[in-house]
Amino acid sequence: MIAFAELLERLTLTPGRLAKIALLRRFFETEPDPDRGIGLAALTGELAFAAAKPSLIRALAESRTDPVLFAWSYDYVGDLAETVALMWPERRVNAPPPLLAEVVESLAVTPKAELPSLVSGWLDASPVPVRLAILKLITGTLRVGASVRLAKIALAELSGGTIEADDIEEVWHGLAPPYGELFAWLEGRGPKPDPADAPVFRPPMLAHPLEAADLAALEFERYVAEWKWDGIRVQLVSTPGGRRLYSRGADDISATFPEVIEHMRFDAVLDGELLVLRDGIVAPFADLQQRLNRKSPTAKMMSDYPVRVRLYDILFDEGEDLRPLPFDARRERLQHFMEREKPDGMDLSEIIVSPDLPALSELRDGARAASIEGLMLKRRDSPYLPGRPKGMWWKWKRDPLNVDAVLMYAQRGHGKRSSFYSDYTFGLWCTTETGADELVPVGKAYSGFTDQELVQLDRWIRNNTVKRFGPVREVEHDPQHGIVLEIAFDAAQRSTRHKSGVAMRFPRVGRLRLDKKPEDADRLETLIDLIF
Repeated sequence: MIAFAELLERLTLTPGRLAKIALLRRFFETEPDPDRGIGLAALTGELAFAAAKPSLIRALAESRTDPVLFAWSYDYVGDLAETVALMWPERRVNAPPPLLAEVVESLAVTPKAELPSLVSGWLDASPVPVRLAILKLITGTLRVGASVRLAKIALAELSGGTIEADDIEEVWHGLAPPYGELFAWLEGRGPKPDPADAPVFRPPMLAHPLEAADLAALEFERYVAEWKWDGIRVQLVSTPGGRRLYSRGADDISATFPEVIEHMRFDAVLDGELLVLRDGIVAPFADLQQRLNRKSPTAKMMSDYPVRVRLYDILFDEGEDLRPLPFDARRERLQHFMEREKPDGMDLSEIIVSPDLPALSELRDGARAASIEGLMLKRRDSPYLPGRPKGMWWKWKRDPLNVDAVLMYAQRGHGKRSSFYSDYTFGLWCTTETGADELVPVGKAYSGFTDQELVQLDRWIRNNTVKRFGPVREVEHDPQHGIVLEIAFDAAQRSTRHKSGVAMRFPRVGRLRLDKKPEDADRLETLIDLIF
């Protein structure tokens, strides 16, 4: 456990990508089995403990510390595991810190009633870094700046360059902790794990944003165009070994969309976009959000928010790997697949016919009204390659919309931002029934600003807080005093869930408008006029 705790601490304090990979590789090289495999499972989010919950940690902390002091400390730090690790009172015990395997195995089998005593004993026997590692395992919030992809790159380096991270991705979903066969393969002690007919995830091909310089050099005749729909990218994997629906990030979302799984009565791996459709019309992304992260959707939920998959590509067909084929050939195979299988709940992405790039640009400019993010440009001869190979696929998104809004509330972020107020609620002016003007919240943003702007905003928020609501801070926001933020967003739609009646798609801070007073910010009517 000490080595794992040291890894988490150093990953948190290390900013560089290559340095993080080196830390991960050293851990995988030097730690024995099964600890390194368990550490890998923790880092990649493959561990979950049914009985141990954050509420258990909170209750333990409140029983050992002053509850009011704990509440204030938690509010300031912003991270439960870190707060408890720092506040836990020292006790002299004649026991060493637990081993990593011991912690994971015990959490999996210990009855819920015995967990408080077990966890308290571990915390009493451990220094602060080990306490923090134990608590992060329980709460499931490592937040150490090491993505699953970085872990797989570090694993690939164990092979001495003979195995790539994408090779690991090909077998990943057929493996289980503590990954003994994976390490044996990487270290040359065993064969490549064979997922056989298991429904494993394949690394997706991604697109680069099309910038002005890229557009100027684009050879239009070498590309085909498709609409870029405002849904979520999914991979449909249906094999003799099972059926799975994966998000672009390799999360298994099969349980969330059981009707899609029900329609996957074929042997193929497909790439597409998950959308909510009503009478053939794509609904706003906010409707799809109603379905996301729901483990067991009700029949009413599925009826109110009917989903459909718009297919872009085909990776495997009846066991044949089609990824080396050029896009045009894969597209023809996808059309044949649709004619042969006629899968319910799925349709084919439209290829846009345009005489030239200026005409295509005009189509893109009118895309917003149809809930379309923009265009995808795919080179006709491009194989399906993992990652983001430049020049093969381009995403040509429509320009964002903008409003000037007033900062109203702020809350601390998570992970590296847990000490900064980095989550912002902003509002626009509207006229009340009495005829007075007031600010009404219209959205939240937690991205788009620079580190320097974050420090500037954090300092201003601390010096201009007027009210506190738990972790939320209300800041000064009258017509003459406050901060104006330029908010960029992709779309606006009606919403009964928001007081303003409007929801924004992907709002982010464009820039600080320190040249404006709050009275100069936009009105709610301006945002409503941007609804399509």
